Amino acid sequence: MTSEQVLEHFRSSGALLEGHFLLSSGLHSPRYLQCALALQYTADAANFGQAIARRFFGTDVDTIASPATGGLVIGYAVAAALNVRFIWTERENGAMTLRRGFTLKSGEKVLVVEDVITTGGSTRECIGALKEHGADVIGAASIIDRSNGAADVGVPRMALATLDVPGFAPENCPMCANEEMLTKPGSRARP
Repeated sequence: MTSEQVLEHFRSSGALLEGHFLLSSGLHSPRYLQCALALQYTADAANFGQAIARRFFGTDVDTIASPATGGLVIGYAVAAALNVRFIWTERENGAMTLRRGFTLKSGEKVLVVEDVITTGGSTRECIGALKEHGADVIGAASIIDRSNGAADVGVPRMALATLDVPGFAPENCPMCANEEMLTKPGSRARP
């Protein structure tokens, strides 16, 4: 699967949005990737999952982990393609944690899978929570990297497609300066 095929699927499914968006990082952006729309059909999720999994065939991966909620569908699809266990982290009182009875063995090889990486914040938090429980996080993967390779998550990572989508602090946002309506399409509430 090529980067252009990934982006074409996002365009054709209505998952690549244009406007003025508040991202979960707190930044403003003229583009938003609504991965839920790109993954709403199980065959599409499976195809993306297999494309990511192909990059890790032959790698010693015990478990796939994803930060909830954005990474859940693609994380599960990658785990299914690799035939390994799938777990997730989620926020509890504002902190990313491992819950729901999930445990990790010391040194368990974990690959973190996300839908989209913007700043890498959720991925870094997920990695931190996994390491606190003894995981050996061997890498991270996403469908799309909208940081154009700039996001550092502390482990090697890959993406099926890379975009250079600007993110602006609210005080430096050109869309705010033009008084364009701000939309918060994601799932995580901001303070």
